[in-house]
Amino acid sequence: MVDKYGEGDEGQRDGGAGAQRLRLRHFSRSMPMLLLRARESVMKHFRNALRMYDITEQQWRILRALVSVKEIEVTELARATFLLGPSLSRILKELEGRHLIERHPDENDLRRARISISAAGLELIEKMTRHSDEIYSEIIHAYGAERMRDLQKLLEELEGAMAQVDVSEVDAAAGFVADD
Repeated sequence: MVDKYGEGDEGQRDGGAGAQRLRLRHFSRSMPMLLLRARESVMKHFRNALRMYDITEQQWRILRALVSVKEIEVTELARATFLLGPSLSRILKELEGRHLIERHPDENDLRRARISISAAGLELIEKMTRHSDEIYSEIIHAYGAERMRDLQKLLEELEGAMAQVDVSEVDAAAGFVADD
């Protein structure tokens, strides 16, 4: 039997007498796994270039975010890069130690810091961009420019649609209760 997701019975599990039947989408067809596999299939092409410059994916994400702004407050940078505060703090120390970023006190609140990319960080971005452009060209050649534009648009639309979903309502419908 095929369900509303186009899945067959392979997602069901019968654990024997008295066991509850689970209706799950097949693991490989779940949205999070599809997105993770797609991300991994893309990122594996970038990892060698990152290794050449001794940069981790998270460090690269931070440097790329910093290129697009003059400076940014640490909590804003965490949101922009999807990194947790403790991880971001550790990575910023590493990048600062390599002189790839600069940390400045916030003029309005000295407890906060503002981060900007340094000249050395910009130089690294420039070197890495040559490799990145080649990799993007290969991906576009393999996947198609129009399909790539469509995919980017669909992913942006999915992100926007998911931003409209109130997670607390979904949790309540599923029977999850937040501890206050």
